[in-house]
Amino acid sequence: MPFVWLNCPGFVASIPSPSDVFNNKLRGIPIETKGVPVTTITRLPVIVGFGGFNAAGRSSGHRGYERMIFESLSESHQTQLIGSLASIMDERIRPQQGSALQQAVLRGTLVRRIESTYFSVAGAPIAKQFRAIGTELNPLRLAISHRELPHPLPEGWRLVSQESGVCEIEVTANQSVSVELLQEMPVQAAGQLPSGFDPGSYYRSTHHPRGLQLNILAASDAVRSVGISWQEICRHVSPDQIAVYSSSVMSQLDNTGFGGMLQARLRGERVSSKQLALGLNTMPADFVNAYVLGSVGATGGVTGACATFLYNLRAGVEDIKAGRRRVVLVGSAEAPILPEVIDGYAAMSALATDADLRKLTGKMEIDYRRASRPFGENCGFTLAESGQYVMLMDDELALQLGAQIFAAVPAVYVHADGFKKSISAPGPGNYITMARATALAANILGEKNVRTASFVQAHGSSTPQNRVTESRIFDQVAKAFRVDRWPVAAVKSYLGHSLGPASGDQMMATLGVFARGIIPGIKTIDAVADDVHAGRLRISTADQQIGLENCLIGLLNSKGFGGNNATATVLSPMAIEPLLMRRHGAHNWNRYQDRRAPVTEAAATYLRDADAGKLHPIYEFGTGMVDEEAIEIDSQHLKIPGFSQPISLSGCDGFDDLAG
Repeated sequence: MPFVWLNCPGFVASIPSPSDVFNNKLRGIPIETKGVPVTTITRLPVIVGFGGFNAAGRSSGHRGYERMIFESLSESHQTQLIGSLASIMDERIRPQQGSALQQAVLRGTLVRRIESTYFSVAGAPIAKQFRAIGTELNPLRLAISHRELPHPLPEGWRLVSQESGVCEIEVTANQSVSVELLQEMPVQAAGQLPSGFDPGSYYRSTHHPRGLQLNILAASDAVRSVGISWQEICRHVSPDQIAVYSSSVMSQLDNTGFGGMLQARLRGERVSSKQLALGLNTMPADFVNAYVLGSVGATGGVTGACATFLYNLRAGVEDIKAGRRRVVLVGSAEAPILPEVIDGYAAMSALATDADLRKLTGKMEIDYRRASRPFGENCGFTLAESGQYVMLMDDELALQLGAQIFAAVPAVYVHADGFKKSISAPGPGNYITMARATALAANILGEKNVRTASFVQAHGSSTPQNRVTESRIFDQVAKAFRVDRWPVAAVKSYLGHSLGPASGDQMMATLGVFARGIIPGIKTIDAVADDVHAGRLRISTADQQIGLENCLIGLLNSKGFGGNNATATVLSPMAIEPLLMRRHGAHNWNRYQDRRAPVTEAAATYLRDADAGKLHPIYEFGTGMVDEEAIEIDSQHLKIPGFSQPISLSGCDGFDDLAG
């Protein structure tokens, strides 16, 4: 389906009304616009709500973004932000006042040394295995509780005596013994949620892995931020016009998920009935459907390594453009700050170890705040946790409901790398995604705006290889589109690398840039590394205050292991509102603005509550369940109890030419 825009080739301003164009009876019928045939008008996916949590705090209301540009805020705005962050942090922080409170909040956010609430980096548990030698002449002697005595007895074991519930055992064979020890972690930095923030404490989260707890709060934050109740949204669309796309890369690897299940047998523990199910990497989407939205629409969990959020965003964007869906909730959640996950990435030499950070700085004392150093002298990335969601609507529905429009996402491009020598090495796929995303922005808003009013959200993983290869891609694309000093942001310098939701972190920062006109600087580096292709790039160690009119286009770039490359073209409200006004007409636009006022106020009410620590997570366990016997089906419709609109069974799903 062609993408039709007001100033794209083939688009003419005088067109039939969107309601006519989108009517099912007209779908696929050519439309005459001043003599120019246009097959259809592609619906524009717009972001009408967003939310989540990461090391910078809450995403809705741009609070997490504001933590990144804290130095650029006014004193009064800094005070508001500190109060908002403190409301969800450690109770010992909240009673403090003034500068003491500010310093405690700042210290307890962003990348920092892993806190003891996760595990002790000075002495993390590790098992040491060895062989104990037992013979007939010199048997090993063990005293074991009767309850812990294995049945049957292993070969070479003999029960000697049993008194007061204690069994004395002689072992006459070599025995494998595992002893739990404590060992200092070689990697001690991570992008953790604000100190003391426990997502599971806000709702009934028994047996939920941390990643799913974070997922519930993130999805709820996004839904609440819209300012329109979910029930009201559902009243305007058919149930099959809704979708949820979300996933995690690493699954749920803590003790309540796959981690506990896989360790149970070797640790002599029992596998629970929930560990396998809750460990699945599709659970973020499943939890949203079952406990947040109660959706019966389309669902899926697309994974693409570190580009996972953008992969899910692409699924939602393409659904809306094709007219398959009208509302899509897109996200990803990950909680990988675990010793085992750190061990895995450290074994690949991917993480910034304490030893390498000391070599880098020449100092024994480590500033963990500066562990993640995109495009500077660096030595590896820093793991992080995050959960991020955006709600998409098509532009016509957004105007109909009076929804706030925070951005538009006309496309997300995904390409692989082709043949590879190493699965983790970069390749040509990211050249394709960046070039296509930039070209789309140029085709929609003109090359001049790409040159003067666009910026790049870099993957910026903080590895020596990434700083060279990604900067070269930007340099080559900048050259092709004649961009002289392309502003580049790298939010992993603040947040660390959250894997699946990493590009969701980029999206939240981009929405903040659209709202304030300030691009966060890369403050963890002293200077850009010599091998970075920086001639056509503007990589700053301070915030870049460029103004709203100079940040109309955000290009979100993500690179993942295995050749998973994705780049999204994201347009600011300032860029798209004139286009939407022309597309829908001045009358419809004025009516939209009238509808938007109460929605904006409703959203502001939620944000005020959230700033006070009242997050109002949505967790509907066992409520509103559908009575399957009450489902009504005829040849044209399917009606589900609790949903206002039926699901249509008419039409050929695009294959009208094959219909008899």
